[in-house]
Amino acid sequence: MRAVSQNSFGGPEVLEVVEREKPVPAAGEVLVRVGASALNPVDAMVRSGALPLLGEPPFVLGWDISGVVEQTAPGTGFAVGDAVYGMPRFPGEAGGYAQYVTAPATQLAHRPATLDDAHAAALPLAALTAWQGLVGAAQLAAGQRVLIQRAAGGVGHLAVQIAKARGAHVIALASTPRHAFVRDLGADEVIDYRHTDVTRTLREVDVVLDSTGQGERSLRVLREGGVLVTILEHRDERLAATVTAAGRRFAGISVVPDGAALAEIAALVDAGRLRPHLAATFPLAEIDKAHRLLDEGTAQGKIVLTL
Repeated sequence: MRAVSQNSFGGPEVLEVVEREKPVPAAGEVLVRVGASALNPVDAMVRSGALPLLGEPPFVLGWDISGVVEQTAPGTGFAVGDAVYGMPRFPGEAGGYAQYVTAPATQLAHRPATLDDAHAAALPLAALTAWQGLVGAAQLAAGQRVLIQRAAGGVGHLAVQIAKARGAHVIALASTPRHAFVRDLGADEVIDYRHTDVTRTLREVDVVLDSTGQGERSLRVLREGGVLVTILEHRDERLAATVTAAGRRFAGISVVPDGAALAEIAALVDAGRLRPHLAATFPLAEIDKAHRLLDEGTAQGKIVLTL
């Protein structure tokens, strides 16, 4: 099979398409023929060596996948030919930039019936991050006010939709050129963070989904008893203590695979309440171009590889 590997840390130029043996599923796993694999910011950090989750190269990047079950075993809940999607093994090596992937069956779900592989692959890591933060940790409820940072990005644009599906009042931060996009997602208020200091203008927010690494600033807009959900500072004990001392709740999120949550996310998609936006798609052979776009950090929505 074809896969994308790297022999050293570095920029997009270290990524190369190679031939590898097709993986063999172990007990409780399925073999998936991958139709598409999405990129996430963590991919670039691992590629460069800034976040050495996978140890030293060589390794195959990629976690978000969508495809078709090619081999399975009794008791997995899947049959050969089933369309599935997921984020297997994170933060371990899943090898998602490849034509075939093995995955624990519990970490997959049936692909949303209304999506193709490219759109389905765009969901798992970003949607699970938003879901585990807003639904799991914050227990976001109807009528609550939630602030979503980077609302036009991979996690943000899905978080806006998940929050609206929960019946929340959504305040979204995005640059002015992206306001129409974010409003179309369902945001009730959209603020240009470059021209407005929300820590001066916003108060009494129930939940903040912080993806900027500036949790102490975000704390200023929360009501007493409100929840700070932070993605980048999830292990910051000092921040956690500061939030608790201020009478708010700290919820640090490090996304984990969850097939049951993916099934609920798929139900939202098929009900017309959640849809991923694709910034760009690339064939596997253009992996370097895909990672250059990822490195720019300006993509509106998700970047996807098609196989």
